[in-house]
Amino acid sequence: MPLGKKLGLACEGLGTIMRQSIVHIALVVRDYDEAIEFYTKKLNFELIEDSYQPEQDKRWIVISPPGPNGTTLLLARASKPEQHAFIGNQAGGRVFLFLNTDNFWRDYNEMIAKGIKFIREPKEQEYGMVAVFQDLYGNRWDLLQLNESHPLANRV
Repeated sequence: MPLGKKLGLACEGLGTIMRQSIVHIALVVRDYDEAIEFYTKKLNFELIEDSYQPEQDKRWIVISPPGPNGTTLLLARASKPEQHAFIGNQAGGRVFLFLNTDNFWRDYNEMIAKGIKFIREPKEQEYGMVAVFQDLYGNRWDLLQLNESHPLANRV
């Protein structure tokens, strides 16, 4: 068997297609429980896993927006002084994460009612509807609803 096929690599003429995905994005948090509370109660995320890892004295906490597919967030508590500086500033003041929805105004109004702070008001863009909000630590997120014609609309 050719090495490329054995490893599952896409090799010309072999017809093997490599499938990969980003499973988790680590989000540095100050406290596990306050982060779980915010994301599950204010953003309606699902708690997928919360398990203790005694060998590292930490918890493995995975959350996800509602729905069965897509990337999840791994809540990683800052455990060293140099990590604390990144709480709320993981992207250096830029939008860090993009939360796509099937109904922008439903989610926007619900988030406003739950006290989510929006720092940019809703705006219609060529790719869809978007507004920028902050999480409990100050990380910036886009709430967006992509137009049906957008190339990513069928991927999310």
